[in-house]
Amino acid sequence: MPIATDPLSRIFFALADPTRRAVLDQLSTGPASVNDIAKPFAMSRPAISQHLRVLEEAGLIERTRTGQFRPCVLRPEGLTDAEQWIEQHRSRWQSRFDQLDDVLRELNDRAPKSPGDANTPVGSKMPDTDVGTNEEES
Repeated sequence: MPIATDPLSRIFFALADPTRRAVLDQLSTGPASVNDIAKPFAMSRPAISQHLRVLEEAGLIERTRTGQFRPCVLRPEGLTDAEQWIEQHRSRWQSRFDQLDDVLRELNDRAPKSPGDANTPVGSKMPDTDVGTNEEES
C-alpha cells in the first residue's frame, strides 16, 4: 500500500498504528531517545526507527539534536489538521443525526397507535422471531 502524500492522510496513517500511538503517549511525558522509546516494545531498533520516521513525516514528532543525543519530541501542533477535519465532519454528522431524529420523531407521531403497539416507537427494534428457520439445522 503506497504511503499517502497529503498531510492529513499522513497524520491518519501515522495514528492508525497502535505502536505509533503508544510512542506518542510515551512522548507526551517529555523528550526521549530512540533507545528509551524502544524499551517497552518487543521489536527491533530498525522497526522502531521506521515508526519514528512515519511519525516525523506526519509532523507529529520532531528529532532534535543536542551533541550526539537526538531526542524525539512530541509536536502537538501536528494534530491541528486532523482536529480541524474531525471537527468539521463532526458538526456535519451531528446535523445529519439531528435531522434523522426529527424524521423518526415525526414518523412516530404520525404512526397509528393500536393498543398492542402503543409503546413501540417507529424505528425501534422489533422482537426477534425465528420465522423461516429451523432450530434443528443450527
